[in-house]
Amino acid sequence: MDRYQYLLLMGACLLGTFPLEVVYGARVWRDPVRLVRTLALPAVVFAVWDVLAIRAGVWDFNPRYVTGWLLPFDLPVEEAAFFLTIPICAILAHEAVSRSLAVQSARRARRAAPAGDPSLPAEAGR
Repeated sequence: MDRYQYLLLMGACLLGTFPLEVVYGARVWRDPVRLVRTLALPAVVFAVWDVLAIRAGVWDFNPRYVTGWLLPFDLPVEEAAFFLTIPICAILAHEAVSRSLAVQSARRARRAAPAGDPSLPAEAGR
């Protein structure tokens, strides 16, 4: 079981943040093309960085906690999972907070506006 800990942790991160998509309507998973475009460049940059650091002996991975499955250039699959999982969780959190703040702002504006104020959008706060 130990050798799957890293992957299990990445899965737990995704499961733990998935409710942000549903409850707050973060819309991260609903637009996969946008998500891939957002993740592609940073994932490639960090993968290259990781491969170079591993080859230079800057760091390595405890074989007890990784599967041993390697991607091209001997990049552990767990690292690729990390480079995708953590940004996805961060984007979900950012989108959920942004949407929550927008809803709160719209509610405050509705409460502060006189009834029938034409400057306030009808869909504000939805």
